[in-house]
Amino acid sequence: MRTAKQAQDSLDKAFNVAFRGGIVLGFVLVGLALLVLHLLIVFYVSKKDVYFGKYNTTQETWLKLFEAVAGYGLGGSTVALFGRVGGGIYTKAADVGADLVGKVIENLDEDDFRNPGVIADNVGDNVGDIAGMGSDLFGSFAESTCACLVILASSDELVKANAFYYPLTISAAGILVGIITIMLSVHLFSVNEAEKVEKFLKI
Repeated sequence: MRTAKQAQDSLDKAFNVAFRGGIVLGFVLVGLALLVLHLLIVFYVSKKDVYFGKYNTTQETWLKLFEAVAGYGLGGSTVALFGRVGGGIYTKAADVGADLVGKVIENLDEDDFRNPGVIADNVGDNVGDIAGMGSDLFGSFAESTCACLVILASSDELVKANAFYYPLTISAAGILVGIITIMLSVHLFSVNEAEKVEKFLKI
């Protein structure tokens, strides 16, 4: 709604509102994923002897520890599954109903605001595309980081050097780089033509 309101004045204002909204999801997603993953590692390492003391070698203990941490990524994917499927079912049911009643019976256009079914269709799109996609990205990010940790745990030298924070450090550095590039791009470039949108996003 805010983007549409700003679009009445200029494309640049509308794009900035939409872009900043996307930034919020991006930073919250990566920040929370890293924070919770860090807390999980701290918890499991502190309770290592309680949960993983039954394994014979130190390397096997660390490997099993990070395999347990990998369940974090699986949880994100599970939430994404329900977000995607739930949103998809809801939006499809509303879309079909809106089309049948609106187009066939009332002779309304596609996505006509006078059709209440369109509102339900948009709600379903939001569930699938925002909640579903957000948790999907969260799951992918967590799983890829957990995969790095599991591979890393297979090296005794890396574990002894406490190098298991290295994958998390790379992602954390990505947050800082993202802040810098976003500040530069927002203040140095204006998106006053539709053709500039793709170029801006690439920058």
